Amino acid sequence: MTSTRARRREEVEARVLEIGRVHLAAHGAAGLSLRAITRDLGMVSSAVYRYVANRDELLTLLLVDAYGAQADAVDAAVAAASGQPWTQRVLAAAHAFRQWAVREPSRYALLYGSPVPGYAAPPEATMEPGTRVIARLLELVGEGVTAGDVPDRPAPHDPPEPLAGDLRAVGAEVGMSGHPAVLSRALLLWSTVVGGTSLEVFGQYGADTLSDPAQAYDQQLRMVLAVLRGRLSSAPD
Repeated sequence: MTSTRARRREEVEARVLEIGRVHLAAHGAAGLSLRAITRDLGMVSSAVYRYVANRDELLTLLLVDAYGAQADAVDAAVAAASGQPWTQRVLAAAHAFRQWAVREPSRYALLYGSPVPGYAAPPEATMEPGTRVIARLLELVGEGVTAGDVPDRPAPHDPPEPLAGDLRAVGAEVGMSGHPAVLSRALLLWSTVVGGTSLEVFGQYGADTLSDPAQAYDQQLRMVLAVLRGRLSSAPD
């Protein structure tokens, strides 16, 4: 049974996150102030510091919250596409990633934008939530390998050393023991997901360049899936 003190902590932390998201959207990560959030919370500083020690801890809470929210959206999209080919579930995951980012640009910027001066995310708190999406994509690529759709063999432009060794280490860590070329192509998928999303969210395409950024993103994903399957000039099923 949850104690009164534990419930109070959960309530305060939830309220801090709620107000923190508002301040993040208004002022950006570098402009966050725990003192300002405390004022909006209606608590004295000495009280709130029992729950959130400083600005860095606030940033960590917001990071974990944002990583989790985006990964939940991706997982939900993959689950909704259950029973479809792995390529379609990759598309569902990638589009969910982008859609969340477009809805939550300030939270996405906290995750994939410029580093916050003076802040270093603690890996023990952020590693697991921060790798959920890439782990899901790797799992789907692994399904493609198992199905025989993704060639588990050398390919054009195989990764050279030391990159190949780095990719073998990543594969061992996530349970993918195949050829480094598979991980290299999976890395291309991840780069496209994050890169294409960031170009749009951060306005790097320009205001009038693309009439439908989602369509351009989808086309990029389909080309990468063709690379994954060794079909450089065809779209996935």
